[in-house]
Formats: sequence, C-alpha cells, structure tokens
Amino acid sequence: MSLISVDRVSFRYSQGRLALDEVSFAVTAGASLGIVGESGSGKTTLLRVLLGLNRPSAGAIRFDGAELAAGDGAFMRGYRHRVQAVFQDPYSSLDPRQKVRRIVSEPLRALKVPGEHPEMVEAALTAVGLDAGALDRYPHQFSGGQRQRIAIARAIVARPSLLLADEAVSALDLSTRVRIVELFKRLATEMTLVFVSHDLGVVAALCDELVILQHGRIVEAGPTHTVFSQPRHPYTKSLLASVPRMPA
Repeated sequence: MSLISVDRVSFRYSQGRLALDEVSFAVTAGASLGIVGESGSGKTTLLRVLLGLNRPSAGAIRFDGAELAAGDGAFMRGYRHRVQAVFQDPYSSLDPRQKVRRIVSEPLRALKVPGEHPEMVEAALTAVGLDAGALDRYPHQFSGGQRQRIAIARAIVARPSLLLADEAVSALDLSTRVRIVELFKRLATEMTLVFVSHDLGVVAALCDELVILQHGRIVEAGPTHTVFSQPRHPYTKSLLASVPRMPA
C-alpha cells in the first residue's frame, strides 16, 4: 500500500499560471522517490502541496489511505507529526535567537508529541552526527553543513514516517554536500523519503524511484536505474546529458 499518493493534482496560482498539471505518482512506505526538474518545473510548488501549504486546484493527495484535508486542524496536526520537511537554506530556516535545544524540540512542543523530550532531542542530534555540546549554542556558531544537520534533527525528532527534502544540499559546498547526502541515505533506511532536486547526480545516489517534471507535468517516471539507462523523453535525455562525468 502507498504511504502517500498524488492523484491527478493540478495547481494554478491566483495570477492564472498553471504550475502543476495533472501530476500523479505514489510512494510506497520505506521507498525513496526523487523529483527532478529545472527551475520553474513545479518542484517546489509540488512540495508545498504535499505539505498542505497550498491546496490543489484539482485532484487529491492521500496519506496512509486518508485524503489530505488542509483545512482540518486535527488532521493536519497528525499529518505534520508524521510528515516533516527539510529546506534548502539551513540558516534562514533556523531562528537565530534560539539555541539548538529549543529549535530541535519545537516540533515536539507544537505537535504535543508524548515522550521524554530532552532524550528525544539528544537522540535526534546523535542521529545526525552532532553531540550534546551543540544544545546550548546558537545557529551562527555552526558551519553550513552543521546547520543543515540541525535542521534535519528538527525534522526527525518527532519520528516522522515521511521526510520531504527541498533542494536540501544545493546550498552546501561539495565536500559538505557529500556528507549530507550520506546522512540522507542512512535516514532513507529508517523512513520514507521524497527528495526534490535539480541535481540528477544527488537523486541517483539517494532514490530508488524517479519522477521527471517539466513545466508542471510528469514527462517520465520509473526506477532510477531504468530512467538513467533507458531514458525515453527528450527532456530526460537532455538532463542526463548535462550531468558531469569523470573522464575515462
């Protein structure tokens, strides 16, 4: 059974621009899906729809068999407990006035998650490779890669079923990016992952399945290795041709 499914979802902005056009796909529990496309392809709009921040103009999203009801407060509290997100810029997503302890524990308080919050916060930090010494420091005291680890710790502290990531490594330098990709790869063995990116190389390293978006429409989808080895759509072929390759 699919953990999350998107059924013919369209989204049109108030100015009339169609950002998503009958997008459909499903993600099985425990799987990892990459959503790839260039700027303007609809990736971020799709992520916002998946988070319930934007309501589809048409179509439906179902999570664990129940239709996503963005206007239902009780439903969304449960949904946000089980679905968390990591965004592109770790610094702008962290409150600079708060210490790491409060930043990471915020979802536990906001969602009224039961359990021993201090222990859960320390466990989340350990899971992303940070120690308890980080708890009483501020975001500006960390490197970009460490700040992204803090953002990931905040996303996983409530032990979600689904982790959504929006260009979560693109703001990092190459060596840091490799380490954060390895972290996501490990997390993908513990929860379902949907990873939105313009970078096919990163998605290939992380995801079992792949969806290619162009102008708000899915032009190709399938197992990652199949899409890479046997691309069918000209847009997919052009994206693959742009991936840097090591010289022979």
